[in-house]
Amino acid sequence: MASVDAAGHSLTYEWLAGDAAKPTLVFLHEGLGSIRQWRDFPARVAQATGCRALVYDRYGYGQSDVLQEKRRAVRFMHDEALGTLPDLLSKLKIKTPILVGHSDGASISLIYAGAHPVRGVAVMAPHVFIEKICIDSISKIRNGFEESGLPERLGRYHRDVRKTFYGWADVWLDPEFERWDIRDDFLPRISAPLLAIQGQDDEYGTLAQLDEISAT
Repeated sequence: MASVDAAGHSLTYEWLAGDAAKPTLVFLHEGLGSIRQWRDFPARVAQATGCRALVYDRYGYGQSDVLQEKRRAVRFMHDEALGTLPDLLSKLKIKTPILVGHSDGASISLIYAGAHPVRGVAVMAPHVFIEKICIDSISKIRNGFEESGLPERLGRYHRDVRKTFYGWADVWLDPEFERWDIRDDFLPRISAPLLAIQGQDDEYGTLAQLDEISAT
């Protein structure tokens, strides 16, 4: 894997081969995800579309720089979409990509697409506002984290599994985060084709997320 400095942090990334004349797919992983946790999904999408693809570990995840702050800012997804991602794409010479995001990565994709030109956006389990089911699920996981097998499982993918986990869980459980919302500021400004997918039994979100996207 290679690395690049973006927004002051070293980020690990990988290229998947494809036709350089086609749009580039950029994959943005979930809240506790990483390059390796995508498994073969990006490669399968790249092969099916013929597009080249970029997968990368966000700051604090995978093999990228370990989170240094005591906790992330409530606007961390805005910071990623409006600061780090544009810098990363510029450094890697990617213009008007197709963004493919999951969970937190989906929200980052939507924010970016509401502020920058893209060829398209595909999001899975996006968050456009905060639902109680999500907060309750994260609270439950955080309370039992140390006694579960999760530290060992996640530790196979992240340089510092506890900083990764608590950096994610603690900001989501910050009372200020309950007001996080991108429905008015970013969704109306997305003009590219948008595919949104939500599982019916997802413990972190409901079909209300898709309803809000389609109503915009």
